[in-house]
Amino acid sequence: MSAWDSRRRPDPAGGASPSDPPAMFRSLCRSSPWKWQSLRFEYWDEPFDAAPAPGASLVRAWLRRPGALRLESPEGLVLHSTTGINDSRDGLYVSSTRKSWLLPPHLVSPVYGAAGLVKRRPEAAYGEPGFGNGRFSAALDPVELAGSAPAPLEFPGSNPVLVEDVRTLDHEGRPAVEAVVVPTPAYQPWDPAAPLCLAGRTLIRVDLGTGVCVASRSLEHDTGGYGHWLRILGVDEYMLDDLFLAESMNLTDVRRHISWDVPA
Repeated sequence: MSAWDSRRRPDPAGGASPSDPPAMFRSLCRSSPWKWQSLRFEYWDEPFDAAPAPGASLVRAWLRRPGALRLESPEGLVLHSTTGINDSRDGLYVSSTRKSWLLPPHLVSPVYGAAGLVKRRPEAAYGEPGFGNGRFSAALDPVELAGSAPAPLEFPGSNPVLVEDVRTLDHEGRPAVEAVVVPTPAYQPWDPAAPLCLAGRTLIRVDLGTGVCVASRSLEHDTGGYGHWLRILGVDEYMLDDLFLAESMNLTDVRRHISWDVPA
């Protein structure tokens, strides 16, 4: 069922605001930090029309906020694993930087709007772990498409992107919201070298349950090969610290046979 019906009344199951679909889309793009704490997914650094092509290069990822990330190849080879997830900061760092005093997003409260989506984000220690390029991190929290708060009514051009043709659909078995976006001069991507959308029209798809940008694809002829695809496999699963260590120091691998020396 669509998040809103043909009579443009709210659907409690979908939870999307029917009166202003572009505003709903922007609020969803702001909501990721408060919708999940751990995510298991597959990521392709290229766009697709419907589903990834067989044999296309991908990575499998386990992410636990804040800052813990493990990446594997399809064959199970560890490509990247954070090893400093519990590192502390010394007194010089804490006293000399303002950012060190900011709390993680899930410990502060945003201003919510319709359907429990975030209308205004508070100041917090934002930032997702990344690998390869900045588009990986931006997809996990696509606030660059919306800004931290709605644009003032007297300055509508200050929205980062123009949002058109909003609709709901299914993405890899999960409800998502799709829109065509066009960046404005106010667009400031997380990584200028790898933005979620290039100049011109880009098709953007955001998962309704997590606020993660699960697909992007440039609709311009010259940049048709630019975009990404993300398949969510698990949300808020329990993940031990050992998962993110290069070498486990605590747990026994139960898949290995343990021999017992019994005296004769």
